[in-house]
Amino acid sequence: MKKIKIYKWPIIIFTTLILLVVSLTVPLPYYIEVPGGAEDIRHVLKVNHQDDKERGAYEFVTVGVQRATFAHLVYAWLTDFTDIYSAEELTGGSSDQEYIRINQFYMATSQNMAKYQGLKTAGKDITMKYLGVYVLQVSKDSTFKGILNIADTVTAVNDKTFDSSEELIKYVNSQKLGDKVKVTYEEDGQEKSATGKIIKLDNGKNGIGIGLIDRTEVSSDIPIEFATEGIGGPSAGLMFSLAIYTQLADPTLRDGRIVAGTGSINREGQVGDIGGIDKKVVSAAKSGASIFFAPNNPVTEEMKKANPKAKTNYETALEAAKKLEQT
Repeated sequence: MKKIKIYKWPIIIFTTLILLVVSLTVPLPYYIEVPGGAEDIRHVLKVNHQDDKERGAYEFVTVGVQRATFAHLVYAWLTDFTDIYSAEELTGGSSDQEYIRINQFYMATSQNMAKYQGLKTAGKDITMKYLGVYVLQVSKDSTFKGILNIADTVTAVNDKTFDSSEELIKYVNSQKLGDKVKVTYEEDGQEKSATGKIIKLDNGKNGIGIGLIDRTEVSSDIPIEFATEGIGGPSAGLMFSLAIYTQLADPTLRDGRIVAGTGSINREGQVGDIGGIDKKVVSAAKSGASIFFAPNNPVTEEMKKANPKAKTNYETALEAAKKLEQT
């Protein structure tokens, strides 16, 4: 009986190719975060229909986030300024689509607050209208789970409208456990309504089980136009505000310098912390920025409990800058 000759090398090569393809293409329940880019704000913002022609530039900086394959994980392990996050850590359990919607909402909110701060600080007349509350989260035990979605806007409860989220929350808290409640909301530009029940929240109060934040709209005689399609998140708020103010009140403020920075901004003008600031320092350095603005809010006790090694955005940014100088 003849022995069958086994060709080992073709099998090894074929298997290796299959493993290579799998490592490059099969997504895992992880994401990698890498330095993104630094964008001249003039490319995405126009104030009062006028171009900003002064020397220098204001730049907002971004991070890149990508669903990871095994090859991405290996790259992240071997590369500085690249981090790995589980899907739960990055999205909070939201689907990829919901995560995109959240970031689109945050970008829209940052633009609205930037208009408010830039125009107000420049001494221009503005009005801010309360439109309802954005839905950021729906709890698992909420009777509105599967009805309300992230980035929907709740505009009324039991046909009552409100002038602030505080008023809305106070009214909902005053309802009795198990009471039926009608919620009116906007979803993708369409007004809808649904009925559910009041439940007991984790904080012991009565409610409908949603996380929320104000949705407002700023109006002014001075048109402010943004073109940020495909860009998400709240962290450009500070630099948008600065760009609007400069063009209206002090056109030569940056004095020919390339100024990059990051940080959210709220109605009171407070600059909030953001994530991925070390990667943003890398992006700013590659663009040639001579100044980088970073939030320097204190580390809270709650943050210390979650992470004893927690640092301020400024401390992290400074460490990244020093590391770049050494490479």
